[in-house]
Amino acid sequence: MPQGQPSVVPDDGLTTRQRRNRPLVVVHTGIGKGKSTAAFGLALRAWNQGWPIGVFQFVKSAKWKVGEENALRVLGASDEGGAVDWHKMGEGWSWLQRDAQMDNEEKAREGWEQVKRDLAAETYKLYVLDEFAYPMHWGWIDVDEVVSVLRDRPGTQHVVITGRNAPEKLVELADLVTDMSKVKHPMDAGQKGQRGIEW
Repeated sequence: MPQGQPSVVPDDGLTTRQRRNRPLVVVHTGIGKGKSTAAFGLALRAWNQGWPIGVFQFVKSAKWKVGEENALRVLGASDEGGAVDWHKMGEGWSWLQRDAQMDNEEKAREGWEQVKRDLAAETYKLYVLDEFAYPMHWGWIDVDEVVSVLRDRPGTQHVVITGRNAPEKLVELADLVTDMSKVKHPMDAGQKGQRGIEW
């Protein structure tokens, strides 16, 4: 297996193993496709390690049948890897119909409260907070509180947050940030999303 070499070795008193096993905050943001897909790819790796996984989908409709959900639920129930819990916090595509769906704000807050309880209880080893950047960007959830909770979370819990417009304070806290930029997309040529690619 290839071994990456860090460009900097901090003078923090930690051993290489201690530094390697630190819990991470990961942010996938930007206007390009693939933010959630990348997060679910990390969830597959976590499942393979036997880690319990909590997926919290903010904003996306509870009726939306996501391919990754079915796959991870089947894997989580297989007794071969980690357990997977899937929580849906939204009623629909709020950035398209915000006025008609203001209860999404309440559901997002409820979802964040559940995430805080699970972090305090160390329920999962990996948390996927899908589209969680949106509720922060819209002011529904206090960014300072999110940063504080994530910074002070106990144990070795990894947290992955996806969504456009990730707040700068979250980006500063995060250990790994990827900005997905769009170079080209089929929608540019008038093609709608398709099965197996978008869902």
